Amino acid sequence: MNEPTKAIQYLIDTAPLYAKAKADRMYLEEYRKSRKAQLMSQAGTEVLGKQEVYAYAHEDYALILRGIREAVEAEEKYRWLMTAAQARIEVWRTEQYSARMEMKATT
Repeated sequence: MNEPTKAIQYLIDTAPLYAKAKADRMYLEEYRKSRKAQLMSQAGTEVLGKQEVYAYAHEDYALILRGIREAVEAEEKYRWLMTAAQARIEVWRTEQYSARMEMKATT
């Protein structure tokens, strides 16, 4: 299998992984808001500032933040690997064009 074909296949294989990582991140970001509201309602006080402190300090909230960190890391990894594969394809295209131009110049 030649280099551009490998790069294209890599993009095809990696796209679902990237999509899942992005979906996970987006879900966790939205779930964080929902869980914060739930935790604030469990704070046992009507004072908004104390409710927020309770929610932000809760282990469930910290766990969601760690999940977001991991999801962003996975998403960015796949995004940059796919960008690198696209760059490989562009390099190959440029090399092919240069080779054609060189052949035309020498014939």
